[in-house]
Amino acid sequence: MLDVILTPEQREILRDERALLGEISAALERGEIAAADRRTLADSIRQLDELFLVVVVGEFNAGKSAFINALLGADLLAEGVTPTTSKIHLLTWGPTAGRQTLDAVSERLTAPVEALRHLSLVDTPGTNALDRSHEALTTDYVPRADLVVFVTSADRPFSESERVFLERIRRWGKKVVVVVNKTDILRSPGEVSEVLSWVRSNAMRLLGTTPVVFRVSALRAREARAAGDPEALAASGLTELEGWLTATLDDAERVRLKLGNPLGVAARLLDGGLAAIGARLDVLASDRTTIADIERQTATWTADVEREFTLRLSDIDNVLLSMETRGLEFFDETVRLGRIVGLLDREELQRRFEAEVVSDAPQRIESKVSSLIDWLVASDLEQWQSVVNHVNRRAAAHADRMVGEVGGRFEADRGRLLATVGRAAADGLAGYDRAAEARRMADEIQKAVAGAALAGVGAVGLGAAVAVLASSTAADVTGLLAAGLLLSLGLFILPHRRRRAKTELRAKVASLRRGIMSALTDQLTAEAERSRSRLAATIAPYTRFVRAEAGRLEDERARLDDLARRVESMRARIADLL
Repeated sequence: MLDVILTPEQREILRDERALLGEISAALERGEIAAADRRTLADSIRQLDELFLVVVVGEFNAGKSAFINALLGADLLAEGVTPTTSKIHLLTWGPTAGRQTLDAVSERLTAPVEALRHLSLVDTPGTNALDRSHEALTTDYVPRADLVVFVTSADRPFSESERVFLERIRRWGKKVVVVVNKTDILRSPGEVSEVLSWVRSNAMRLLGTTPVVFRVSALRAREARAAGDPEALAASGLTELEGWLTATLDDAERVRLKLGNPLGVAARLLDGGLAAIGARLDVLASDRTTIADIERQTATWTADVEREFTLRLSDIDNVLLSMETRGLEFFDETVRLGRIVGLLDREELQRRFEAEVVSDAPQRIESKVSSLIDWLVASDLEQWQSVVNHVNRRAAAHADRMVGEVGGRFEADRGRLLATVGRAAADGLAGYDRAAEARRMADEIQKAVAGAALAGVGAVGLGAAVAVLASSTAADVTGLLAAGLLLSLGLFILPHRRRRAKTELRAKVASLRRGIMSALTDQLTAEAERSRSRLAATIAPYTRFVRAEAGRLEDERARLDDLARRVESMRARIADLL
């Protein structure tokens, strides 16, 4: 166990680190981080309980196995010019040499080699092997490493595949040592210096720091060990590397690297989680824009409807005002002494009133209201179509943008809601029966007008209601004129009757205007609210999801940001360890 060899300060840091890593594991699980990444973090946490782990990586023909054999002074691994390592080989100390299968992809090799008492070595498959699963094994194992030894060959230093692989290593924040193997093939010290400079500059560019680079000839080192020639061993470059490992990887440094390893993995995964949250919030920002567009269009539609409705009401009001004006002129022209004989014929007077005053006003009003209803239904349908188009465009943008970028529950829920809202809007549009909607609206308006302006008229058409009112006005006026007209002095009675008839006509028309205007206005308000409510209900699941998910993601981002800051603080504590 690691904590057995730790100082009190180091044990305190280890305890705090375990608690922090537990919080990070829980946060990453809530954030829908891929299961493979969560396993990687769990593996790196388990490494805290094991010996210092050195993972050796490189291309299959860079001489990794030969390098490890030379470093340990024992032929533990098979060597060859073709890929000989298809599994992960974990080398640990044991009293005797042995081999144990750990799982389908890894084996444990034991040997009585003194260096393995203090650390474990891992030989990985080549990063450029034809079998891509071999490279995947290496990629998956790197996050567990406390130290990565990157082996490249002097005959093709820093190939393209090695550069790509080193970039992947950098993401995990590992300490990397670069070994240039097979330097015995180089013809002069100048060539060795040139190759080392080339490797060092490229490694520095890819890793962001200046790495330690060693030149080694595994072949010459093994020959020197077999011959017991320390000078030849030093010439092979292995002695310098061993000296660096001994001096650098003392107990304190090994502890720092061991404690820092899972924090590097955690930082990498937190960065990935924050990037995923950022991508999802970007998507939701577009969703919010879509919702705002729909709400803005609905508000604009409502304002346009109210403005247009006001103009159309003015047209209807003008018809009634024209009828009133004709009525007033009719009384001025008819109720006078020169027309006294005509005033005695009640039926003729009513016929003339209806023909000259009422005229086609009921038909014109009914036509204008019918036109208003058709316009309102068409406007409602157009607003529905606008919502359908918005949702469909968002669904299309979602399909193009999201594939391969954002997944998990967020994408599944969002995609389902977009599809559901799109279908609901489209179904609502497809089921919108304009004729039936117009009939319904006309019935509502007729009932409202009759109820507001003409109590007792009953369920007659709007035009008929106006005609009834006008006829009743004519009957009232003509009856008023005929009653006792001959019993009074015409010169006194007629002006009074004319004023009274005009006053009653104004009152009747004003009542009708108020009733119709109020009923139509109330009906418009109800229809507009009905349309808004229907549209809001259609997109409500989507709207609720976007707002709730944005809040959840913002909270999650704040948690991950806090954890990332705490990881950096923990790294600083580890770096300050003596």
